Amino acid sequence: MTPQERAEKSASAMMQNDETLRWMGMSLDSVGEGTAVMSMTVEKQHCNGHGITHGGMTFALADTAFAYACNSRNQVTVAQHNLISYLAPGKLGDRLTATAVEVKAGRSGIYDVTVVNQDGKVIAEFRGFSRSIEGTLFKEDE
Repeated sequence: MTPQERAEKSASAMMQNDETLRWMGMSLDSVGEGTAVMSMTVEKQHCNGHGITHGGMTFALADTAFAYACNSRNQVTVAQHNLISYLAPGKLGDRLTATAVEVKAGRSGIYDVTVVNQDGKVIAEFRGFSRSIEGTLFKEDE
């Protein structure tokens, strides 16, 4: 199995139970070994009292891209801790895209995620620290 095939199969296995992805209206645009791109359109339920994208929604999008990137090798991997900097507000109707890139692989990994709007304006920068735990997402053929 190639690394790309493994990443795609890992993502498919995760998506089967990912209710948050569906509930928030996120889509997985691409996945590869140590990378993932997720997007969503900001709808009224994603906006806060200021009429801009709630920070938790932006965080959830970045965190989901991070999750798919760090699980791309068919090793169950969870977040150890994360940081986010909000740089500009998302607005109702914006199409936000989160691109996760692996900085360091291994049992403890590091991933950078940039969230941009449809014009390429940076909305947030996220750094995720992962930890591999016991288990796989799917059984690989011997």
